[in-house]
Amino acid sequence: MTTETTVGVGGAGEATDMVLNIGPQHPSTHGVLRLKLVLDGERIVSADPVIGYMHRGAEKLFEARDYRQIIMLANRHDWLSAFSNELGVVLAVERMLGMEVPERAVWLRTLLAELNRVLNHLMFLGSYPLELGGITPIFHAFREREDLQAVLEEVSGGRMHYMFNRVGGLKEDLPYGWTDRARAAVKAARGRMDVFDNLVLGNEIFRGRTRGVGVLTPEVVHAFGVSGPIARGSGVDFDLRRDEPYLAYGELGDVLKVSTRSEGDCLARFEVLLDQAHNSLDLADACLDRLAQLPQGPVNQRLPKVLKAPEGHTYAWTENPLGLNGYYLVSKGEKTPYRLKLRSASYNNIQALTQILPNALVADMVAILGSMFFVVGDIDK
Repeated sequence: MTTETTVGVGGAGEATDMVLNIGPQHPSTHGVLRLKLVLDGERIVSADPVIGYMHRGAEKLFEARDYRQIIMLANRHDWLSAFSNELGVVLAVERMLGMEVPERAVWLRTLLAELNRVLNHLMFLGSYPLELGGITPIFHAFREREDLQAVLEEVSGGRMHYMFNRVGGLKEDLPYGWTDRARAAVKAARGRMDVFDNLVLGNEIFRGRTRGVGVLTPEVVHAFGVSGPIARGSGVDFDLRRDEPYLAYGELGDVLKVSTRSEGDCLARFEVLLDQAHNSLDLADACLDRLAQLPQGPVNQRLPKVLKAPEGHTYAWTENPLGLNGYYLVSKGEKTPYRLKLRSASYNNIQALTQILPNALVADMVAILGSMFFVVGDIDK
């Protein structure tokens, strides 16, 4: 953290503003982000997020890898949502190919996407109170994550970067008895979620630090393209799973509940995230019920040795755990994409800090920053 002082226009006798650099490496961020703040005493005058410290050029690297290899790049930018990241890429390629995916693969993808959503949310549900001084919830969050992580690791072989999606379906079928173990993990996680309902939301210090702090208006949400739990915390009622269904979400309308709040503050964003985690566990159970009714069958399509997408372009988007992810794919008929543009949720969401932080107190800066629920790799790509 570094500071520099600038003298205000007007010369001697005028108050001075302080420029405070938060970062680029600081424990208040989920990764390497720099915030350049201009302060007037204890109050923030302006805020400028400075990004790019983790930039790896994924979109350019997509152009040098074939349609099987790009999945490996795509699942890494938001390391808490790896399965969902893979999913968007393969959905775009399948759309280009006009490919139908086996029904079992559709329901399995939906199940694994919701389990991945819970894993993502648990990390923030535990780490956000930690940033405000509450250490206990993070231990509970990691316990629940371990149970769910175990079933995802068993089915895919990967702990964080699953590499389980394939163009045309999934890598392979389920291990014997896996659905029973997945159901037990979901039940165990649901049975212990009251830790966040009671221990965190019931804590008057937590509520005092978050209620009315960092208010994000619906107008700013629309202006900056903010999406996901952060947008719904400001009353913007939009969720692709319900409004433009993909995978099996069109058949889960009676289970899928889109949570919103109208306050738009840090507390509202946390509550929406918690509601969404609860609902994802319900969706996972519904997927397991449906999988039990489906006959055995393939979970992927046979592909040619060299996979080429026809010339053209398409756009696929998904409701990722942190918001809307978009994939604009352009093909020249080769085995590699001509262009693959990634619209990541965190990139848009974090830009709204320029509107939320001004007029806030420095003491509330970490509370506001943590409530934006971002992953820096998702910003920098």
